[in-house]
Amino acid sequence: MAKKEDIVKLAEKLMENRENIRNIGIVAHIDHGKTTMTDSLIAASGLMSEELAGKQLFMDSEDQEQERGITINAANISLLYKKDEVEHLINVIDTPGHVDFGGDVIRAMRAVDGVVLVVDAVEGVMPQTETVIRQALKEMAKPVLFINKVDRLINELQVTEEQMQEKFVKVISQVNKLIKKNAPKQYLEDWIVDVKNGSVTFGSAYHKWAVSVPTMQKTGISFKEVYNFMKDEKQDELAKKSPLSTAVLNMIVDHLPNPLSAQKYRSKEIWAGDSESKVGKGMIECDENAPFAMMVTDVSVDKHAGDIATGRIYSGTAKKGNPIKLIGAKKDAVLQKVGVFMGPDFVETDKVPAGNIAALVGLREVYTGETVSEQEIAEFESFKSDAEPVITISVEAKETKDLPKLIEVIRQITKEDPNIKATLNQETGEHLLSGMGELHLEITQYRIEKHHGIPIEVSPPIVVYRETIDNNSETLEAKSPNKHNKFKISVKPISEAILEKLIEKKINQKVKAKDKEMIAKFQEIGFETDVSKKIWCVHNNNVLIDSTRGIDALHEIRELVIQGFQDAMDAGPLAKEKCFGVMLLLEDATLHEDAIHRGPAQVLPAITRGIYACMLQAGTKLFEPKQTLTITVPQDYMGAVSKELGQRRTQINEMRQEGDSSIIIAKAPVKELIGFAGDMRSATQGRAIWTAEYAGYELLPYELQEKTIKEIRLRKGMSESVKAFNFFLE
Repeated sequence: MAKKEDIVKLAEKLMENRENIRNIGIVAHIDHGKTTMTDSLIAASGLMSEELAGKQLFMDSEDQEQERGITINAANISLLYKKDEVEHLINVIDTPGHVDFGGDVIRAMRAVDGVVLVVDAVEGVMPQTETVIRQALKEMAKPVLFINKVDRLINELQVTEEQMQEKFVKVISQVNKLIKKNAPKQYLEDWIVDVKNGSVTFGSAYHKWAVSVPTMQKTGISFKEVYNFMKDEKQDELAKKSPLSTAVLNMIVDHLPNPLSAQKYRSKEIWAGDSESKVGKGMIECDENAPFAMMVTDVSVDKHAGDIATGRIYSGTAKKGNPIKLIGAKKDAVLQKVGVFMGPDFVETDKVPAGNIAALVGLREVYTGETVSEQEIAEFESFKSDAEPVITISVEAKETKDLPKLIEVIRQITKEDPNIKATLNQETGEHLLSGMGELHLEITQYRIEKHHGIPIEVSPPIVVYRETIDNNSETLEAKSPNKHNKFKISVKPISEAILEKLIEKKINQKVKAKDKEMIAKFQEIGFETDVSKKIWCVHNNNVLIDSTRGIDALHEIRELVIQGFQDAMDAGPLAKEKCFGVMLLLEDATLHEDAIHRGPAQVLPAITRGIYACMLQAGTKLFEPKQTLTITVPQDYMGAVSKELGQRRTQINEMRQEGDSSIIIAKAPVKELIGFAGDMRSATQGRAIWTAEYAGYELLPYELQEKTIKEIRLRKGMSESVKAFNFFLE
């Protein structure tokens, strides 16, 4: 085994030569073998022994990852690989496959230029495979394909050589269908994966062998011989003749782009600033001498070093001692250390130039998604994802003395995992943690108690609902408490097509008057030109529009109207749940001439209560979150699984056989999935594997509306029934 220090020294040299750098992510559905495959690549680089590869799971360094056998955190490592006497530096991010940790995949895609998509030969393309490839293509990361667990075809399915090849063709065409649907049109031909050119590799990560057309030409091994090696149980021999690391690393070097070529087309997609500026040109050219610009894609908290921000440097060079700016947080900082991650270890280097994935120490209170630069620049585009937390637990310290520490730990966790949202219930003092699913919250609870040593009380999970309207309201008049200010307002639903684009664009901000850039964005989304110019604010995918004409002093209360709108959209009239898809029109206003009589105490309640009245008059409904379940289970337990699903308002979309397993794909309400894990384990004696992926919000069935609204209101300490709309106009 090579010494880590020697590898780091060589890596530092190679960082300069951007033609020979590859920044890649390993992505797949859960349990398709990403981390096992990554072990072989690490061993080839000399960072672990060949014997341990596939068993050590080097990148799964957290105890819960080892215990549960799944990847929870995306992990980075820099590997060295010599091909045709040329040294290459390959920066790898191994990402989670479980959908509860899909946020890590989304963030990792921003840092890489290409991905190795790992697909199980027997299971083929699964829903999470589709999600990760779609995510990679949204971020313009080019894919190559590794078909893993090929030995399962022989051991479990007893296929012939022809059937094995047919199975490969099926998987490749499924992957290419996804690429055609999601890849940027101009790169479609180049990004399609093809056996002939070597952008597809077949193998077994566990047995450490892999073949592709180019490696077969070199080694002289044919498909027939590969089949016979497996049939005769001589996979160790095959691994010596055609090691996995050679086939996969050759594929990465030959088919995935280096930062010099990738940044030419990626920079314009992920940064909306002036491409003719020094930093804009620096990003396009991946210039190490241009002004420094990096996007933070991951934050880890080290007890000695503090916050360590990992991210991709698109322009300039990170050096110890450099003064820099956190653009979003509007703070200045100094780089105390720069380096790279080697699995769980931070390794310090002298500098890290553009085109590399770096780890920086010294950016106190930094969050994922932050833009870091040495000068004022436009921020990087936010991550392209619409998944959101759908399940909440309340957390309290068992002992009062632990409360300050708990507050600090929750802040740390939300830094490290931006998909955990934390809020403090001011009335009860409880911390509310929202996550992507039960497992996500279970892991978070484990970290608070075991890693940080804080005993906590946890409530049963609570589902997050949404409120929206299904009709236009009349124009209603809302009065301020002193009756001196009157507002005529109405609401109407945002059309489905516009709402979809609004969610996709992730606009969530106040809009300055005559902001040409924002007006153009709104027109692109589908709003009419006239309406686009009058938008004051977008909040939680709701829109506030000023439709008034020539009202003196309206500009003076503009901020208060926006605040009232935001308050109402954060806590709707039915059950104080967030609203979405509501367009609010401020049509007219009569304001007291004296500013003292139109302050916050008068305007805020008038606007908020007026919105509630309009929404209730239009007809407000509750929407519930849904998740797509993918369940793999032995055929003998199909009946037990069907029974479990039947009790949970589940809609089964697909059932198919793969080997001796059945695969069920279904959509279920999140509320019905609370306790699902335990019930499934006992119903199938632990034989079922499943994932639950965010599938958006859908209308709660009519017969459950009233009952659910009552439950939520009582839980939140409100009166049982919803007031009539005219109550809010009194």
